[in-house]
Amino acid sequence: MIQPVILSGGSGTRLWPLSREQLPKQFLRLTSSQSLLQQTLMRLAGLDAQPPMLMGHHAHRFLMAEQLRESGLSATLVLEPEARNTAPAIACAALLARQAGDDPLLLVLPADHAIGNVEAFANSVSCAEPLAEQGYLVTFGVVPTYPETGYGYIACGSPLEGGYHLSSFIEKPDAARAQQLLEQGNTLWNSGMFLLKASAYLAQLEQLQPSMMAACRKAVNESHRDLDFLRLGEEAFRDCPGESIDYAVMEHCDHAAVVPLDAQWSDIGSFDALWATQTPDEAGNVVRGDGVLTNTQRSLVIAKHRLVATLGVEDLIVVETSDSVLVAHRDQAQQVKQLVALLSQAGRSEPYTAPLVHRPWGSFQSMDSGERYQVKHITVKPGGRLSLQRHHHRAEHWVVVSGTAQVTVGERTFLVSENQSTYIPIGVLHRLENLGKIPLELIEVQSGSYLGEDDIERLDDVYARHRSE
Repeated sequence: MIQPVILSGGSGTRLWPLSREQLPKQFLRLTSSQSLLQQTLMRLAGLDAQPPMLMGHHAHRFLMAEQLRESGLSATLVLEPEARNTAPAIACAALLARQAGDDPLLLVLPADHAIGNVEAFANSVSCAEPLAEQGYLVTFGVVPTYPETGYGYIACGSPLEGGYHLSSFIEKPDAARAQQLLEQGNTLWNSGMFLLKASAYLAQLEQLQPSMMAACRKAVNESHRDLDFLRLGEEAFRDCPGESIDYAVMEHCDHAAVVPLDAQWSDIGSFDALWATQTPDEAGNVVRGDGVLTNTQRSLVIAKHRLVATLGVEDLIVVETSDSVLVAHRDQAQQVKQLVALLSQAGRSEPYTAPLVHRPWGSFQSMDSGERYQVKHITVKPGGRLSLQRHHHRAEHWVVVSGTAQVTVGERTFLVSENQSTYIPIGVLHRLENLGKIPLELIEVQSGSYLGEDDIERLDDVYARHRSE
């Protein structure tokens, strides 16, 4: 029995400004009309597998739930209070999978990868199953097609039925070393995907990382239900050492195997990797959105909100969002992570906040702001209901542009239809609901001395959120 475990805790900082801490790349629609997470869920359809276990950060829980709903699939949503890398997340999944007395094969998949050939992916999983049943900890190594410096490599050892003994892991190489690894022919890209018998993984973790194992066991024992989510024990999980499965287990395990994967795989780990998943034009350019390129070669242009025009340039990455613009040479694609770190150190909000902020009831986007005012575009899904709340530093004006809002202000509850408006004074209880069957669109004008999202006091909330969520 295969139990898929989808790891949705990545941050995707190399894809800034598209990917933000609030909206990391697994939730973005980068290669198709589905997000990377939704693509990961859908490719499980060809496997004889149980409904997946989706592991993610509690701050992204409503994003996970909404994208799961859109996909029409079911999954167990497990929330991590803090990021602790892959080894603890997989351990908690294994412990949860064993609670019913079963000992499944855990198919561990990052939520932010792209796979073009789903049939080849399923075939590699089938090849790995017998090895995992024998107790091997199996990872999938991608057959390299060029000397990539952004991936780690795996050296294959002696042959096994369907794969190889795992000889060693090789850190991300420089260009010369990458070319050498490609030419020697016995190395594969490290995909970060695994097939592991739950008991075999837990036994190895107990032996190699006993403190991590103890913390994970306590976090699972202290887990509790919260709406549709399963929250791991917060204190225990925060006390857990953070480490990747490669460093914590695989590098020290004498029963590790690797199965080749040749399935048009990409981790979409940089803008160059994103460019490689697209079909370029005759000049080698890839354009997403409103881009006009003249005398431009081998460039990636992503325009989210306005026209981007280039003239007489080559090998550029240009990414435009409503609040940020990135311009970089393509050979610097792997360095965007360092740029984001510098922005964070400078106290900038752009690495963290996304222009479009998702909430369980819908979304909002800031349109304009200045001293003592802010203008937002708010969308409330059919059936969406904001909390009963008040603000201590701002007043709000709501103008409905589409749909009908049910509004509570103080003791009054009334309807506000298209082209109508209402006013919420500072300190007055209020609530917004969409009882209709189409999205409710409105413009909110805030005015006051402080306009932060944490100026909110919730008295009733069907989503059980904390401040500023």
